[in-house]
Amino acid sequence: MLIVDSQIHLWQNARMSAHHRQIPTYSVDDALAEMASAGVDGAVLHPPSTLGEAVNAQAVEAARRYPDKFCILGHFDLQSPDREKIVARWRQRPGMLGFRFTFNQPHQKAWWTDGSVDWFWAACEKAGLPVGLLAGGNMAALTKIAERHPRLKLHIDHLGRHGGGTGITDDAAFADLPDTLALARYPNVAIKMSGAPSYSSQPYPYKNIHGYLRQIFEAFGPERSFWGTDITRMPCSYRQCVTMFTEELPWLRGRDLERVMGGAIVDWLGWKRPAAA
Repeated sequence: MLIVDSQIHLWQNARMSAHHRQIPTYSVDDALAEMASAGVDGAVLHPPSTLGEAVNAQAVEAARRYPDKFCILGHFDLQSPDREKIVARWRQRPGMLGFRFTFNQPHQKAWWTDGSVDWFWAACEKAGLPVGLLAGGNMAALTKIAERHPRLKLHIDHLGRHGGGTGITDDAAFADLPDTLALARYPNVAIKMSGAPSYSSQPYPYKNIHGYLRQIFEAFGPERSFWGTDITRMPCSYRQCVTMFTEELPWLRGRDLERVMGGAIVDWLGWKRPAAA
């Protein structure tokens, strides 16, 4: 079974946000070693948006060196004067398959609704570039984007929850889940089932949130539900992030499991993985 993590970060000589490992560097070699220990075949790199555009280069180098292991959802300054040209040329960089934005800086939060980035949705739809979004708390705005741009692939980060640094867990973390499930009616919207362990205060296998995972899977289905970790902020081992899904969810089996664990995200992003050496 192909196992592809729908989200990990790499960084170098930098300080990540407090809910991630407080280490100066998490390199491609660090990621490859940890992936091997867990039986993970590939990963979608998300250059940390808080560290600026330079981190895109680290991800590009990783994808260039290991094209069977990594692809990228990158980011750039959406207010750049060359912004439309940047989108049109995005795939020219090795490994770049689309975008991921968090809109978590103060000046960005209004972008969900004020029209500032309407051009971006249209440009990505035209170019066939998928977009991942940390959309927790913004499902009404995301609904409008999905409706206006039916050929734009949008996927929701982290089960549609409110990011990884809130500290909210258990039932409280899923209080607004119906708002997320409602997005499943749009065929151009998918969801990353990433970061699941962080939303439970219980020990592995985090059984108290399994029911929520099942609701999400049943709403979005095996072709639009993507396993993932955001491993550098997880409260458990990489292997446990894998086995939580492969061994602890009796309702997720067979082809459905294969799609969730890797096949679906590869197809959704259009990742043409070369055969491993």
